[in-house]
Amino acid sequence: MASSAFIVPGVSYGHRQMPKLGAAGPTSSWRGPVSAQMTASTRRDERQNGERSIMSISSATGIADRTVLVTGANRGIGRALVEEALALGAKRVYAAARQPMSHPDRRVTPLVFDLTDDAQIRAAAGTVESLDVLVNNAGLALYDDLGDPAAIQQHLAVNLFGPLAVTQAFLPLLTRSRGAIVNVLSTAALAAIPVIPAYSISKAAAFSMSQSLRALLAARGVRVHAVMTGPTDTDMSRGLEIPKASPESVARAIFDGVWRGAEEIFPDPMSASLELDWNGGAVKAMERQNAGLVTAM
Repeated sequence: MASSAFIVPGVSYGHRQMPKLGAAGPTSSWRGPVSAQMTASTRRDERQNGERSIMSISSATGIADRTVLVTGANRGIGRALVEEALALGAKRVYAAARQPMSHPDRRVTPLVFDLTDDAQIRAAAGTVESLDVLVNNAGLALYDDLGDPAAIQQHLAVNLFGPLAVTQAFLPLLTRSRGAIVNVLSTAALAAIPVIPAYSISKAAAFSMSQSLRALLAARGVRVHAVMTGPTDTDMSRGLEIPKASPESVARAIFDGVWRGAEEIFPDPMSASLELDWNGGAVKAMERQNAGLVTAM
């Protein structure tokens, strides 16, 4: 099958050594005990209220007066996230892309870096004074058939090691603000799309990274959200004749999920069908159980 690029945040790709995270310390629990006599509705309301109260980025106005950084900000979901953050009253939006971009709103500050270039990422981080929300949105999707291992390496360089390098570079600022990391993934992380298997593999790996970061950074007060996007009307799926959500609606749902404290965010009609049983399901239960190992070590 011929390769066809959809979203390419980097020109050159290669191997990257995994950045090392500093010790996070013990994990703290943010959910208190729930009485068995409480109704399901009351439990749900209390849980949501509790989640909102502990999130430093939560307030009556959500993103208002906060500082947000979005990678892949020049198109698709990334561009919609920039506009939605501005509409929600963000104080500053850092719009990151490989090429310089301009925006009429003075609250937007362009950042230029390639996800596969550690030096560029570190240099960009050095220009940012404060940060409340980091949205790792940029990504790569190519058709392949697993016949060439280089395709897997290419996807991992952009979709796994890239967001990890960005997270590491901006982690001191997020720790200071007790902020949030939002990794825009895909339902392909849960069920592979066989015509883009290297992409699916990289998103599954990025989901595992998100779960691990969630446990490792909890004691620092940094929250990690994984966005399970379904078909969205972007360059990536432009030629597919299937129902697709608009980037604008996905962006709204992402920030709403962050405000609600949802660890996994299902921002469109297709992915939302997975949400009903997710939080009470076996996978989520196993993640929470495994997270306890952080405090045991």
